[in-house]
Formats: sequence, C-alpha cells, structure tokens
Amino acid sequence: MKILAIQNRMGIGDMVIFLPFIEAISKKFNFPISILVKENSKAPEYLEKNKYIEKILILERNSNSNSHDGIIGSLNLAHDLKKHKFDKVFIFNSSLRFRIICKVAGIKEIFQYPLFKKKNQHLVKTAQSFIKKELDINIDSKPIITLENSVIESAKKKYNIEEKKINILLGIGGSGPTKRIPSSKFLDFMKMSIKEYDCNFFLATGSNQGEQKILNEIMNSEFRQKCIPLDKLKIIEILPVIKNCNIAVCNDSSFSHLSAALDIPTIVLLSDTPLMYGSYSPNMYPIIPEGAETVTHDTLGKERINPNKIFQIFKKILN
Repeated sequence: MKILAIQNRMGIGDMVIFLPFIEAISKKFNFPISILVKENSKAPEYLEKNKYIEKILILERNSNSNSHDGIIGSLNLAHDLKKHKFDKVFIFNSSLRFRIICKVAGIKEIFQYPLFKKKNQHLVKTAQSFIKKELDINIDSKPIITLENSVIESAKKKYNIEEKKINILLGIGGSGPTKRIPSSKFLDFMKMSIKEYDCNFFLATGSNQGEQKILNEIMNSEFRQKCIPLDKLKIIEILPVIKNCNIAVCNDSSFSHLSAALDIPTIVLLSDTPLMYGSYSPNMYPIIPEGAETVTHDTLGKERINPNKIFQIFKKILN
C-alpha cells in the first residue's frame, strides 16, 4: 500500500506541528508513508530518518522553481504524483485544487479537510478532528523528533558541552522583525542566570540582517565568553546541540518548535503570534507581553516581554 500525506503550509514550525498526525496515518496502516511539503519546511533535514516517513516530496512553488504553480503547475504536480501510484492520500487543507490534482493523479481514496472551510481553522484542533473522523484515533499534540545517541554524543564532544553546567539554547531569530525580541531582553535574562548558575548559551538564529544584528549585540556583550553561535550550521547539525541543552528560551521561530520536539523544556516568547504556536506541546512554556491577556498577530509586544518572568519560569523548570 502506498500512502501520501499533503501538508502544504509554510515553514518548519507548521511541519513539526503536523508531525504527530502524519505519523498516526503510518501507524494506522502499518506502512511508512510519503509526504508532500514545501521546500521551506526543510523536512529532509530533520525527518529523513523518521521511520514513519518513506519519501519526502517537495512542492515546487518558490522563487527557485515554480513547476507546480498555476494551472500548468497543477497538471505537472498531478503527473509527478501519478508516477508514485499512491493508493490513498490525506490532504491537510481545504483546497479544491489539491483534491482535483489527486483525482487526476489517479489516487482512488482521497481523505481531506472539509472543502472551502479554511477560514478560522484551528491549526491543531482541525488536524485532530480530521484524524479522529477518518481513522478513529485520538492524537495528542506532542511532536517528537528522535536522534541517534552517537550523534548527540558527537555534538557534546565537539562543543565541549559539560553536563555539570546549565546549557541553554537561545533562539534569538525569527521570521519577521515583530517576532524578534530585542537583544536587551535576552541580555537581562542572561545576567540573572549567570548570577545564580554556571551557564553556557548556544545562540540559534538565521542569517538575515535583523537576526545578525541581535546575534552581534549579544556576542559583543560581557557574556561573549559563555556564548556559542550556531548561525553557520545547518539544522541537521544544530539538532544534536539542542538535545544536549537543559532548557531553551526562544522567540516564536523554528527553534522553539524543534527544541520542544526534541523533548527540551522550551520557554517561548510570543510577541506577535497566536498563543497556540507557543503552547501546543506540553514541553512549551509561553510568555506573552506584559499587560496582555493573550497574543495574536499584530499584538506588536516585543518591547513588553519581561526578562524577570523568563527567569522565574527558567528557575521553576530547573528546580
């Protein structure tokens, strides 16, 4: 039996969030399945050895390749999928386009979210309802990424990670400027942490100018000797470093999702993103702007994230 799951949302975070539901399909039918995902999900870097996933197919709708975009692209995608001779497909969206593509590709059994119901869909609850309806399975929202012990130990030696110290991942990047908490907030938290604990900090961020500015401000601080930047590494190289950390403090970024999925307690700083993105896993401890009852798009609260609150939760987790 050949099964496909289509998860066409952007980014690493959404891919991680959908992982338990994709794995549930594989477990139900006792076969590894294929997934169709966007390139910016970077799925091959952290799912290549996932035993529930047979193949990772890339939806080519980006600046480098648009062979799956538009009407012609839809026909190209149907042609590409037809080669794999899938028996079933599970579509994690309400798009009529993908349903037609799968029919043209000759896939006999198509399971999909209700058509034309995209508005106000809850990311996790909709997926849970979908799997419950189609497979009669209740799925908890706790993605897990596993690594081989040898890879974890290798990273520990390479970066001289000592178990007697408190090793902290700082996910200081973010996909947009409103998600990036100012360096001053991280520096205040670092000052409080170093005063009470013997800490090392691993700084995870992207390469764009805004993220690099925050990285440089931290690396030029009085704490630079305790900081190890990870911005030159690929995700597959960063994962075992994260796994060696005791705790993570991250903006709403790919690293908050990855660290929580690696079973690391993760404090998520939410300044401009719906609360769900920092609370769907039991490994997540969300912090929202001071004075806010919740957080959504356009909250614009990065200046109101309280370092004292970060440190309080940090201590509570450690103790």
